[in-house]
Amino acid sequence: MKIIKDQTSFKWVGSEQPFVDQLDIQQMGSVTIGRFGGNSAAGQTKNEDGCLVWANAAEDWEFTVLLDAHQTAESAELVVAEIGRLETSINDALKLPVKQAFNKLSVILLTTFESERFKTACSEVQGETAVLCAARKGKFLWWLSVGDCLLYLFHPELEALGEMQQNHRSFYEWIGKVNTFDLPVPCYSTGAKELRKGTNHILLTTDGLVECPNTDFSNPLEVSKRFDAVSNTEGVKALLEEIKEKNVRDSTTILSWRVEVESKSTRPGNEPK
Repeated sequence: MKIIKDQTSFKWVGSEQPFVDQLDIQQMGSVTIGRFGGNSAAGQTKNEDGCLVWANAAEDWEFTVLLDAHQTAESAELVVAEIGRLETSINDALKLPVKQAFNKLSVILLTTFESERFKTACSEVQGETAVLCAARKGKFLWWLSVGDCLLYLFHPELEALGEMQQNHRSFYEWIGKVNTFDLPVPCYSTGAKELRKGTNHILLTTDGLVECPNTDFSNPLEVSKRFDAVSNTEGVKALLEEIKEKNVRDSTTILSWRVEVESKSTRPGNEPK
């Protein structure tokens, strides 16, 4: 595992380094970045995933982007480059109090994706990509999801009620040559979630993990179990090693980190005190 010291930003697209037949795990601050390009024995020849991670421990936030493109990685390259150009604006937004921060972040991203300049650039690439943006600030998690990447929040109180996956996999949504933002009504989802008191585990993954044959990772609880009594990094490694062993073809990229919350979280009004 490579530990990225004193670095607060990371970006990668599979066309740069595909990691076919190769596991790669890196640690940037609290965020573990796990990549596996798929097995060549199963027919894999390329990796069209991508990701971007920014973190600011002093200001208590992380901003992440996960991408899963098809046909080519050009659409993922375009989105990573475009959001990269927004770094100063997004950093400034996340300095604001949390409510204003997420509102501003939403405006920045949607204004960019809906701009004629960006839509024209999308029309010139081959293929399209799912895009999942997630930001954590303080005790709140926010996301914007286009397509079928997955966002989980694992916490014992939520798992006891069967709640783990925060977004839904939405098919036939992309950014790129075929572009949801070209529609009369752009199609995407956004959400926000209060973290619970204690240890909260946030995990983003492309769909290679949940579609791996001979596994049950389509069940979020099985994903969570791989982190029981081990470090965040060890859990990511266990997931990737298992899908490699099961001869998965599709590439998988995972972003995973844990957040400790000390303050109380919302409880029902009729709960005994």
